Amino acid sequence: MRDYQGREVPELEVEGGSMIIVLLGPPGCGKGTQAQKLMEAMKIPQISTGDMLRKALKDGTSLGLEAKKYMESGQLVPDSLVINIMKDRIKSSDCSDGFILDGFPRSIPQAEALDRMLKEVGKKIDIAINFDVPEDELILRISGRRSCPKCGAMYHIKFSPPKTDGICDKCGERLYQRADDNETTVKNRLKVYNDQTAPLIDYYSKAGILKNIAAGGGTPDSVFEKVKDLLGFGK
Repeated sequence: MRDYQGREVPELEVEGGSMIIVLLGPPGCGKGTQAQKLMEAMKIPQISTGDMLRKALKDGTSLGLEAKKYMESGQLVPDSLVINIMKDRIKSSDCSDGFILDGFPRSIPQAEALDRMLKEVGKKIDIAINFDVPEDELILRISGRRSCPKCGAMYHIKFSPPKTDGICDKCGERLYQRADDNETTVKNRLKVYNDQTAPLIDYYSKAGILKNIAAGGGTPDSVFEKVKDLLGFGK
């Protein structure tokens, strides 16, 4: 089985059926990693607005060029841009049995727009999971990330460094730090999160679908065990 980006997805059976899951938490909390693990376990697509926007940027599309100035300064991409690409995405056939949202919604207006989109197709969010990580740990996690421009491999200078400093293990290309991963921009991204995205925690709490997971200091696998326990599968 392959997802919409052509990535291989293992055929694993999971109890509980299809679900629409929203993953919340600040930049660097591990939402993307947990979304990938859930996608592989539940056989439903991970929808990451960050990935979609970065692909548009790499491909040089009009959306990518418009989003570039916001992404590189750590600002949120305007709701109108994000909502338009999301509306088309959730209507795709591979979303019919549920999906995992990673990085959307990022504001109350986006959350309200998502509720309207889902209502139009007779669906609703089943659960919103918030990953809580201390801010100093988030800054260390993000500012230490390094990427390979050729094969896309990801590293961290402290937690998962390459065998040779600054060089990709897989293809030998020199690694780089994304423009939005430097410490100054990271601090700005966290401020934007606290101002505009953190209110979603209260929004979904009032809706009765919010669950919190303490994700600081844990490995991706240990955090995923908490996610599985929360969703009631994999025991």
